[in-house]
Amino acid sequence: MDELNPSAPGSPLEVLPEAKLADLPEKLRQGAALAGWNELMPVQAKAIPYLFSQRDMMIQSRTGSGKTGAYLLPMLEMVNPLENATQALVLVPTRELALQVAGEAELLGSTTGVRVTAVYGGVGYRAQLDAFKAGAHIVVGTPGRILDHLLRRSMSLKNLRYLVFDEADHMLSMGFYPDMLRVKSYLPEQPISTYMFSATFPPQVMRLTGQFMRDPGFINLSSDHIHVTETEHVFYTVPGMDKDRSLVRIIEVENPQSAIIFCNTKVHVEYVATVLKRFGYDADLLTSDLSQAAREAVLGRVRQGTLRFLVATDVAARGIDLPELSHVIQYEPPEDPEAYIHRAGRTGRAGGSGTAITLVSILEQIELKRISARFGFTIEERPLPTDETVQQVVSERIITLLEAHLRNRDKLKAERMARFAPLARSLGENDEDGLLAMLLDDFYQENFYGPIAPPAEEHPRPQRSQPRPEHRSGGESDRRGRRRR
Repeated sequence: MDELNPSAPGSPLEVLPEAKLADLPEKLRQGAALAGWNELMPVQAKAIPYLFSQRDMMIQSRTGSGKTGAYLLPMLEMVNPLENATQALVLVPTRELALQVAGEAELLGSTTGVRVTAVYGGVGYRAQLDAFKAGAHIVVGTPGRILDHLLRRSMSLKNLRYLVFDEADHMLSMGFYPDMLRVKSYLPEQPISTYMFSATFPPQVMRLTGQFMRDPGFINLSSDHIHVTETEHVFYTVPGMDKDRSLVRIIEVENPQSAIIFCNTKVHVEYVATVLKRFGYDADLLTSDLSQAAREAVLGRVRQGTLRFLVATDVAARGIDLPELSHVIQYEPPEDPEAYIHRAGRTGRAGGSGTAITLVSILEQIELKRISARFGFTIEERPLPTDETVQQVVSERIITLLEAHLRNRDKLKAERMARFAPLARSLGENDEDGLLAMLLDDFYQENFYGPIAPPAEEHPRPQRSQPRPEHRSGGESDRRGRRRR
């Protein structure tokens, strides 16, 4: 993997001059004018020349930085509107983002003749099928519904030339990884260009790049430093009387793959661990009061990487060799500023990215910003998720899970399931007792937040000269997995 760094010795990634709005074709400038753009944003100026070069690229850029335009503008120019086939596929984590990206593509490409459609789950298939029949050139969709269409043969990727992963880190947090691997088996044999956009590139995202990309270039616009190894520092301002519920909402939205949650006292450790367990999370605690047997049991799961949330004090966690952690969460800021660095340093190790989250009161904000200034790192404030935000995120995930389960049902199970269709419709129209909500809640907790399995052994990434391994799913016809230039 090459970084965009002119000073990097031996870096084969040619540094291209930044793009300007005036450099773009007239039809794209017209679309930009309709969108109210007077100039390109930094991520667009830097990334567009590399996307036009059609080399696989990883772009690290934060949400809201303008990355959507960075891939849409080149794509709208490179797609052939006279060819009635899907030539570009953009995978996104949520239906809202699918609609947003498709809407922006339609606006920017309003003078190009390029047809765009949004494809996502939780709605009927008719409008999406009509869009495919009309010859959608750019398809923006969630992996689960895209896979549904591929399995139904209502969508074809044989003419695909461009593949984009937008918010790759969030797609993995939504549970789309198995679906993305199955979509891979439908990719064409001919060379295609793949672009991945993500706010961070933690180890799980890096593994994804290795399966879909070959020798990608890398551009980082998330900080002044040009590297992948990076800890993202974040804080949420939370009300003191609602701190436990705030933590739950943050966990739901952030969805840490694995995390250590620091508290300043043993009492808080016990309380937070109890709250998390009551909410159905795979959590355990570590304090100096634990018996040796209990401590060894917890540490055994920690070493195996099968415990999702470890709640601990600084003293109890000292000297523990933790496996890779996606997040460190500080339920309360440390009393000693130096402890912040020790806590945050538990994530973002071994060449990966990580996130350090701190929950603070309004007064604690001041001290936290002093710590960031003292140690020279940038800390971002994020708005505390509302109940409505959590409901939206959970709804997206449960649709993903349910559709995945439905795809795996054979004819006999589908016939058996049909017995309950009238009851499901009845409950959907009138469920005053909350029976349907109870079933969905149990299904979600069991399938999304159960104990994590031991990490699988990593397979070495194939070299350029080696054929890529084929990916096949049971019951599907054999297809070649991937090329790469």
